[in-house]
Amino acid sequence: MRILVTGANGQLGREVARQGIEHELILTDYDTLDITDSKAVSDFIREIKIDAVIHCAAYTNVDGAEGDADSAFRVNVVGAQNIAAGCFEVGARMVYVSTDYVFDGQKQEPYCEFDIVNPQSVYGQTKWQGEEMVRLILSRHYIVRTAWLYGDGKNFVRTMLALAESNNTLRVVQDQVGTPTSTVDLAKTIFKLLTSDAYGTYHATCQGQCSWYEFACEIFRIAGKKVAVIPVATDEFPRPAKRPMHSVLDNYMLRMTVGDSMRDWQDALREYLESNKEEGL
Repeated sequence: MRILVTGANGQLGREVARQGIEHELILTDYDTLDITDSKAVSDFIREIKIDAVIHCAAYTNVDGAEGDADSAFRVNVVGAQNIAAGCFEVGARMVYVSTDYVFDGQKQEPYCEFDIVNPQSVYGQTKWQGEEMVRLILSRHYIVRTAWLYGDGKNFVRTMLALAESNNTLRVVQDQVGTPTSTVDLAKTIFKLLTSDAYGTYHATCQGQCSWYEFACEIFRIAGKKVAVIPVATDEFPRPAKRPMHSVLDNYMLRMTVGDSMRDWQDALREYLESNKEEGL
């Protein structure tokens, strides 16, 4: 399959490139393809004659989006619209990577794909609007919502380990709950969906749940770091964008279609830390 990958220099894009070796991948990032330029996208997609797009590119600065809504909209909504329109024009299928931020986080049980969305931030709103653009334009789509992602790049795991080098004590939020998700597991799921005809909306996170505090404790336990982690409330770390307090996702549609092979979050984290020991993790 000939696949265009947007956002190829991001955490997920890099993992998609690693796992997609049996396909012909065309890797792009903002410097090689401006997804907000409809003509540039249309011309590019027509020229390279693709079968599919894995659309990883996004405006992901959650707090920055609160003060720059236009930029977030341009990338997350207009960009998705342009990619979907390009796919429609050439008969290609599309994976649109979305987020748990489309939910308000008030539900105390895992969210399934059919729960009502209620984004509380500009980032969440624009990702939801991007979803809607894709649904409107292209029937052959896979909307894949994920959460708490980590892989090859800047992420919570690396931040915690870096802070541990110069701090004996760390304060970490304990009243936000979700599921840490490895890009390895997510990329595998994306390729599984992409090679099926099971179009639709999916949740794709690792299994289980924890708070950011529990996540940090597990990182240090596996890494063998002696750091005192103090649980604190979200209110002690005021941020511009409101976060969903409970955003655990239920991979219901994966189980009902292609199968849910996402691992327990602790197992995926252990593999990540062990495979990155040479980088000092």
